[in-house]
Amino acid sequence: MKHAAQGTGRGTAGAGITRPTLLLMATATGLSVAGNYFAQPLLDVMAERFGMSSGTAALVVTVSQIGYVCGLVLLVPLGDLLERRRLTVALCAATAAGLIWTAAAPNAPMLFVGLAVTGLCSVGAQVMVPFAATMAAPELRGRAVGTVMAGLLLGILLARTAAGGLAELGGWRTVYWVNAVLMLAVALLLRRVLPPFPPAERAPYRAVFRSMARLWREYPALRWRTLTGASSFGAFTVLWVSLTFLLSGPAYGWSTAAIGLMGLAGAAGSAAASVAGRLADRGLVYVVTGVGALLLLASWALLLAGEHGLAWLLAGILVLDLAVQAVHISNQNVVYALEPQARSRLNSLYMTSYFLGGVVGSALTSVVWTHTGWSGVCALGAGFGLLTVLSCLGEHIGRRRASG
Repeated sequence: MKHAAQGTGRGTAGAGITRPTLLLMATATGLSVAGNYFAQPLLDVMAERFGMSSGTAALVVTVSQIGYVCGLVLLVPLGDLLERRRLTVALCAATAAGLIWTAAAPNAPMLFVGLAVTGLCSVGAQVMVPFAATMAAPELRGRAVGTVMAGLLLGILLARTAAGGLAELGGWRTVYWVNAVLMLAVALLLRRVLPPFPPAERAPYRAVFRSMARLWREYPALRWRTLTGASSFGAFTVLWVSLTFLLSGPAYGWSTAAIGLMGLAGAAGSAAASVAGRLADRGLVYVVTGVGALLLLASWALLLAGEHGLAWLLAGILVLDLAVQAVHISNQNVVYALEPQARSRLNSLYMTSYFLGGVVGSALTSVVWTHTGWSGVCALGAGFGLLTVLSCLGEHIGRRRASG
């Protein structure tokens, strides 16, 4: 493939990125992905409104994730082919359109369509992450990725709090209307603030997928990191899909607004994203991954005790979210360093596997919860945690053999 000339001035790779621009991108990523998670504390309300069983209602989350995975495969690689600012703005505007569709849905099929469209287009968040990594100076790349990913995590977790609170005030549709307006505002701001940025390569769309196959074959670290990411996000999804059912059930009996507030507990783990990025910049990326994997596995012991103790539940949520972010940020730092001119494609491969882990986790959770309740869910989550640890060990052994 013929490499494009890199841009100049503000658009030059590694020229630096201002703090306000980085924070705007973090906000944009959070708002982009939030629409995929509003439904989690609202599952009972949606089930009642559209006459769905709890098992079918759990698939609301799965549909959003399937749309997101499709966007990761089909749209994110375009970040290496198209002008990135224009692509980012277009995806933010399209996400707003999906949110409007969801908010206006008159029945369950239309709801699922709106959620799928929102998920598909919200991958603008995953265009912005490698965009930030490319604009950042090399010695600050981990910090830049950590900041933007902290925004993404806050969007995922605070979406539950916002959904619960706004549902109490104006019904479940309100949060989708509000987010649509915010996404349109963000699209306009990004259009004004982001620098024009030329594509990394000039190539036909189909050639991108051939190059992605080459990347997958060529880099063992990419394969290991996709497995580590998929299993860790599978554990994350197991918790947050099932938590609504636990908190609304006999053990707690909480309202929708109270359930939404649990997102604040998880949001505390967003600090791990920035810390993990800084540690990665200091060369401790493999240590961060290993510690995060072990904490992820250990968190399920706390969560199991949390069925009958709120303190244990809160501790488990905090540890799990901290661990997942530590693993995720360290994964991205390793993956982005493999081939800088192909960051969007590398991110597409990694994040597709990452969210496929979430799809599997949410789908299995709906089945396991129905048949075994909270204890079965914790066993399922611990299984994902164990797979994360084993994947880290596999990568470590592979690296030692390659170097020895």
